[in-house]
Amino acid sequence: MRPQLLQLCAVLPSTQAILDDTYEVHRLPEPPLRAAWLQDHAAAIRAVVTGGHLGIETSLAAQLPALGIVAINGVGYDRIDLPAMQRAGVRVTNTPDVLTDDVADLAILLMISLLRQLPAVDRHVKDGQWPHAQPALARRASGLRYGIVGLGRIGRAIATRLTGFGGTIAYSGPSRKDVVYDYYPDVAALAAVSDVLIVATAASAATKGLIDAAVLAALGSRGAIINIARGSLIDEAALVAALVEGRIAGAGLDVFENEPHVPPALLALPNVVLTPHIGSATVETRDAMGRLMLDNLAAFFADQPLLTPVV
Repeated sequence: MRPQLLQLCAVLPSTQAILDDTYEVHRLPEPPLRAAWLQDHAAAIRAVVTGGHLGIETSLAAQLPALGIVAINGVGYDRIDLPAMQRAGVRVTNTPDVLTDDVADLAILLMISLLRQLPAVDRHVKDGQWPHAQPALARRASGLRYGIVGLGRIGRAIATRLTGFGGTIAYSGPSRKDVVYDYYPDVAALAAVSDVLIVATAASAATKGLIDAAVLAALGSRGAIINIARGSLIDEAALVAALVEGRIAGAGLDVFENEPHVPPALLALPNVVLTPHIGSATVETRDAMGRLMLDNLAAFFADQPLLTPVV
């Protein structure tokens, strides 16, 4: 009999085909039908497949007595109570490394799009305005002071890309790394010496609201912020206020505090570039993520070492 698995997120068709061939896959019903489904199926569920942006509610995991693994099709695990999983003997895996390049690319894309006003000039041409007027001058993206919050896998990949821009690179994080970039243990101090502040650190309870009003004030009216990590890392209300009041120059955001809902004030601002959490959204990367997630599941059911365990 095939192992029974609860799937909480969508995956590529190629990944889905393997899941469907290998496991008895269940989808969680909407709340009106959930209690009856849990009564009928919860005891048999051995694995959960989820996305980093979704995780799994601790209360739901607690109703799955046979649960042995939560396999995340993504890198983030801030939506999972890891201590609770450890106490319950549930393993958690994610898919690091395979999405690093795409997320780093998006950080650079957001920075250039914001500073060179790409959405506005694209509309200028498409709306037929070019024969009648020139768009407003933009800002140079090269030769600036770049600050990276978090120099993990993705932060390092962003720094590598920025070395070709001819500016200076500095970073903040819990500890100094063996790199040539200047280190600032305090994020506000990093913001004060940055023209562009790029948020690339992991989300956790400790980093919630890390980019607060004080950090934004230190960034200043000429500073721009880019976030490709998690929406929870920025105090979103403080960010909106700083943008509306012109206390920072702009923002390029791929992630938000309450996805997929974006603060309405951001939608009307000309000094922001918004994308719908697409850091890993290429065919190549999503395929690699799916394969790594499947390999972790296969290792678990074969009682082999997990490839990329979180806990």
